[in-house]
Amino acid sequence: MHEWLRSNQRTLLIIIPLLLVCFLLFNPFKNASTEIPTPLVPAQEPVTPAVEEAPKSESILVQVDIKGMVNLPGVYQVNDGDRVVDLIQLAGGTTDEAEMTSVNLAQKIHDEMVVYIPAVGEEIPSVIHTTQSPERESGESQNGKINLNEADSTTLQTIPGIGQAKAQAIIDFRDTVGRFESIEDIKKISGIGDKTFDKMEELIDTK
Repeated sequence: MHEWLRSNQRTLLIIIPLLLVCFLLFNPFKNASTEIPTPLVPAQEPVTPAVEEAPKSESILVQVDIKGMVNLPGVYQVNDGDRVVDLIQLAGGTTDEAEMTSVNLAQKIHDEMVVYIPAVGEEIPSVIHTTQSPERESGESQNGKINLNEADSTTLQTIPGIGQAKAQAIIDFRDTVGRFESIEDIKKISGIGDKTFDKMEELIDTK
């Protein structure tokens, strides 16, 4: 054995290093021990940003009395700013005797309003009007001031700085926009500024 080793020593010195190199290069356990599995990350769904909804304005309920030629006359609770046509529909519509020529179906409704639908041939000075006591029929408030929401053109023209054109503009404002909530709202009428308002402030009201 010793003689064989001695005679093949040179050969062994060549073969053994080659075997080591082959083992290191082709070791089947190397990849298995050093490879670290990559964890699977679940796909994330795209996040849609939440859209904030605009706050809804709460409607104000008012009581309105409808009389005359409608199928169901009476007091109804409606939204402030609804139109006369909406109220007539709630009241079951008009009867066959109703005269609708002078009725402003587009007029906005407000609290304590009285809507009267006349019969054919019936003469009514004010077809659609608010309930008024005798001392307020000219558009005056109970405190003697001129009510911007009820006064007619003639009464409005008694206010300092209000002529026929501005009086008509006030009436048009009531019909298209709605009631004057405060006396300062009259400055929304074209041509009425702070100086004009100062002259009329103590003479006007909205109730």
